[in-house]
Amino acid sequence: MRARPRPPVQGRGIFTGTGLIIACLAATLAALVFPVWSYADRSDPTGTVSLLSDRTVPTRYGPLSALDRDFVVKVRLAGLWELPAGEMAQEKGTTQAVRAAGQHLVDGHTTLDAHVRSVAGILGLPIPNQPNDQQQQWLATLAEAQGHDFDRQFANILRLAHGRVFSVVAQVRAGTQNILVRSLADDANTTVLDHIKMLEATGYVDFAALAQQLAATPAPASSPPVFAPSDAIPVVPSPAPAPTASVYPLPPAASSPPPSGGS
Repeated sequence: MRARPRPPVQGRGIFTGTGLIIACLAATLAALVFPVWSYADRSDPTGTVSLLSDRTVPTRYGPLSALDRDFVVKVRLAGLWELPAGEMAQEKGTTQAVRAAGQHLVDGHTTLDAHVRSVAGILGLPIPNQPNDQQQQWLATLAEAQGHDFDRQFANILRLAHGRVFSVVAQVRAGTQNILVRSLADDANTTVLDHIKMLEATGYVDFAALAQQLAATPAPASSPPVFAPSDAIPVVPSPAPAPTASVYPLPPAASSPPPSGGS
């Protein structure tokens, strides 16, 4: 007598060939979806991800990001107050070192401002035509100071400002994909470093106080340029070709004697 066949066990169908294929496909789909979902749900405390993608626009010179546009505005703003600060140092400085630092500020920002205006014109970016509130306060402080107090105020205010912007220039130069902004960052880096050296050569920089101020108030995170329409210079895009090399040379750094006056 032959054995009677067993009835199928309920639930065993999932382990058949077709069931295994369906199970594998479902697992694969879950593996693909989960990382995307989990990454999108993560917070971005530094804002780096959104910063790189937010408001980036294509141009014939490469993508132009919000950070790039913010940098162009910052370079323009720097010249609007540092150039008159340098002129004050040339007039009011009590030592040759302070006057030399003022000369480098005037020369450097005269050249850099021509470059930033050219870049803004080519890219069609509006730029401010007067310093911001903080920069106007610094200029007012320098205008009131006299004698050696002016020397100290000048060296320390300008050194603090340059220390804050130095990291911003490096960030833009490292990450920009726009060749015009990259060229501007090269010139800004050279200018800022030259000014830092000249300010330190005055002998008036308080490095301990500087370190505390930089730690307490680091360079602000980049944000889109914001200023009143009346404070902006409208510019029209220019068909000029992209520069292949810097045509904005800076004067060579000069060695300066220590301050001759007392504290």
